Amino acid sequence: MRRYGKNPDEDDIRQRPNPKGNRPRTNIRPKHEDASEGMVLTVDRGRLTCLVEDRVVLAMKARELGRKAAVVGDQVFLVGDLSGKKDTLARIVRIEKRRSVLRRTADDDDPYERVVVANADQLAVVTALADPEPRPRLIDRCLVAAYDGGLDPLLVLTKSDLASPDELLDTYRALGIRYVVTRRDELASGHAADLVREYLDGRVTAFVGHSGVGKTTLVNALVPDDRHRITGAVNAVTGRGRHTTTSALALPLAKGDGWVIDTPGLRSFGLHHVDPSRVILAFPDLMPGTEGCPRACSHDEPDCALDAWVAEGHADPARLYSLRRLLATRERREGD
Repeated sequence: MRRYGKNPDEDDIRQRPNPKGNRPRTNIRPKHEDASEGMVLTVDRGRLTCLVEDRVVLAMKARELGRKAAVVGDQVFLVGDLSGKKDTLARIVRIEKRRSVLRRTADDDDPYERVVVANADQLAVVTALADPEPRPRLIDRCLVAAYDGGLDPLLVLTKSDLASPDELLDTYRALGIRYVVTRRDELASGHAADLVREYLDGRVTAFVGHSGVGKTTLVNALVPDDRHRITGAVNAVTGRGRHTTTSALALPLAKGDGWVIDTPGLRSFGLHHVDPSRVILAFPDLMPGTEGCPRACSHDEPDCALDAWVAEGHADPARLYSLRRLLATRERREGD
């Protein structure tokens, strides 16, 4: 039986020149000059919710992007149905170069790097002063990830009515990190959000913290009422909070110009991806002292030139101690 009718020379007959019988591949990719720019708000099982102008659009990643994945905060270009109507699906065809990135691994032995948030300006590390107890090693790890990814750190300490913040603040004072201290009643009334908001206006801020510290409650107070997320309580037996946030989500500030990105509660924060030599970049006051260091100096070894340089009075010894404490975080577990 003829497949193509009476005329076998028709122009619409598909030619298959290769022996495998499939269509020849091409490296030519569509340019999509008419693509519209948007921002990724959240990612869920291969579907990405994006903001395009004032519309929320559901999209999927184009095949030509290969394994390159888009994450919350990415600036992307989309084609297809951008109406945002129900049951419509657009296509992400391009991802802009990221100006910052927050990354983590499951633990220090895991080589698989996970990008949590892209293009954030700062990282708000939320920790309770009690119930649950603060975990300084986890805070250190978040700070290293922030410095490595190009984000400014911000400490948000909650539940100060249960414990004094002085001891914890003394630990980080030499780092010069900005901080906000709040009480439980301020968290419930929304006053805590007012205290934090002045650090967020005009910026994209990613919020991290282990479960039960009040992170999502704080985020809810900062965003419009119709964007609230479910919150949880601390388990009275284990002293740990329940995971109520299961995926990162970017939300606009209710007052002011800025974005907050709520991330899932942390149980660990691996730093396998971090090159320790980059941590020194967060200490510009110590950088001149590294000129006499041996090649590939880790700045935490006997021959490091920083010891003599700091001893001569060029910098505060507490700053060198802080640097080395952060460099040592990969050698310690979060619970230590």
